[in-house]
Amino acid sequence: MPACRFLALAMAALLTVTACSREQPEAELSEALACQAGAWVTADGTVVSLLPVDDGLRWRLLDGRGGKFQVQDGAPDDALQSREGRRLAGPVVATASFAPCDEARMRIQLGDGPAEDATRLPLVQRETRFTSDGVGLQGRLVLPTGEATGPVPLAVLVHGSGRESGLDEYPLQHLLPAQGVAVFVYDKRGTGGSDGDYSQDFRLLAADAVAALAHARQLHPDGFSRVGFVGTSQGGWVGPLAASRSDADYVVALYGMAENALAEDREQVLNDLRAKGYGDDVLAKAREATDATALLMASGFTRGFDELQAVHERHGREPWFDAMQGEFTGQLMRIPAWTPRWLVRRIAARQDVGTSWDYEPMPVLQALVVPQLWVIAGDDRQAPNVETLRRLRALQAGGRPLDLAVFPGTDHGIYEYEQDGDDRIMLRNPDGYFRMIADWIKTPGLRGAYGSAILEPAPASDTTAAPPV
Repeated sequence: MPACRFLALAMAALLTVTACSREQPEAELSEALACQAGAWVTADGTVVSLLPVDDGLRWRLLDGRGGKFQVQDGAPDDALQSREGRRLAGPVVATASFAPCDEARMRIQLGDGPAEDATRLPLVQRETRFTSDGVGLQGRLVLPTGEATGPVPLAVLVHGSGRESGLDEYPLQHLLPAQGVAVFVYDKRGTGGSDGDYSQDFRLLAADAVAALAHARQLHPDGFSRVGFVGTSQGGWVGPLAASRSDADYVVALYGMAENALAEDREQVLNDLRAKGYGDDVLAKAREATDATALLMASGFTRGFDELQAVHERHGREPWFDAMQGEFTGQLMRIPAWTPRWLVRRIAARQDVGTSWDYEPMPVLQALVVPQLWVIAGDDRQAPNVETLRRLRALQAGGRPLDLAVFPGTDHGIYEYEQDGDDRIMLRNPDGYFRMIADWIKTPGLRGAYGSAILEPAPASDTTAAPPV
């Protein structure tokens, strides 16, 4: 194959290397449907969150069911149909049709139930802009219905690693206010309607979250009984860090990790090899590979090339070698050895988003004295959590006010799934998941049952002791 083809392949491989998973922004939806996004309620009290996606409206219920209403035959005024979750085929589980947006009426049928009329849930919503470190960010404050009297809890939503708009993507902005918890949601820098450059600098993102909290308080003075952060995925690093830099009353981490960002790649590689039947001898060799790629990533591609070459020479012909995947190890291992290092550095620099590879979450978690809720997906392939669980339980044993809930049989995002070969089709959130988040924010502590969740409440002990790790 010509050398230029090799070079193109090398550059293509490098251009796909990313610190954490990213999603491409979706195309805009027609205004006739986009204006239907928001919180709805049926005659029997079922709350429906609708959010815009490329060819329809993604819906979610408080009990965790969801899917995507898709336009049929290109006519937005026709009935929209939805399959379960992220299925691309299969039976229709819900239909919806809409009156013009100014009439605020929807007709919806869920499963085998009757078709019902739905109207807008009367949440109080305020669009706003605020600044953090000189960068303008687009935000939205969503308050519970006018029936609520007195101050209410506030949750500032802290993003995962994707580039999507938080204002367009997060159903919690509807499902928490429907349960009496106010929400401040915003587009992180470099996404949606916010200015600045996209970043995965956890310290910078934590500063943005702290600024969001301060702005929410300015918008609704004396309106909040308690305030805190709810972080998803990468937000499991950013949310606690923001809490440590503010006067937050609590922090919730959903499907996050209590290890550093490099561990995410390492554990993915090891888990994938375990799933393919490889034993401890191969896993030890794979650790040599992840150590080399971690050194490359953490050093900004100034160190680690020699170590990477040594791994290739020792193990490159072994059958497990090409089975490595992970966040970046599999891609880096496939870069041709002859590729000039200066080219690797240049392309990597173009892809750099400032990921905080050096950030260690445990010192922050050990020092936090405010209540924490960690919700973990039992079968999380994107954020493997064996070591995270060990660390969280050590924090509990040391007296940290940390509640832990594990939903078995769920993947990243706390999604129940169906196995499809090596892939998984995400179906729904488990019943009790959204209810648990709201209940805990209003009154920290795990009481009662929340569907299939395995609950490990914080021990009633002194919260000043430093836990072992």
